[in-house]
Amino acid sequence: MILTFKNPKLEKEFNNRKALIKRRGSIQTKLIMQRLTQLHAASNLEVMRTLPQTNAHELKGNLDEVISLDLNQPYRLLIEPDHEEETPRKDDGGLDWKRITKVKIMGVEDTHE
Repeated sequence: MILTFKNPKLEKEFNNRKALIKRRGSIQTKLIMQRLTQLHAASNLEVMRTLPQTNAHELKGNLDEVISLDLNQPYRLLIEPDHEEETPRKDDGGLDWKRITKVKIMGVEDTHE
């Protein structure tokens, strides 16, 4: 899958393991790097649903169309489809995970606050 980032600052942070450890700690850094590797290796977003311990799911409300991937509790890696044309959708209007091949890394958050 193709990965982009919300902004250059986030991309720089996520591509610098030392800076990531300093900001997020070694456990969270390991999980972030694991999720990025999994996303990059996946042919489409649907693959993420099949991987253990990712708990990949769509969020609702003001985070509509954002997908959450588990890290260490209570933190999640947030991504969203990043297709240049329209976002792939099913007939019912929901995201078509099998046709999503490009995502944008939005950051790490506690979505339950």
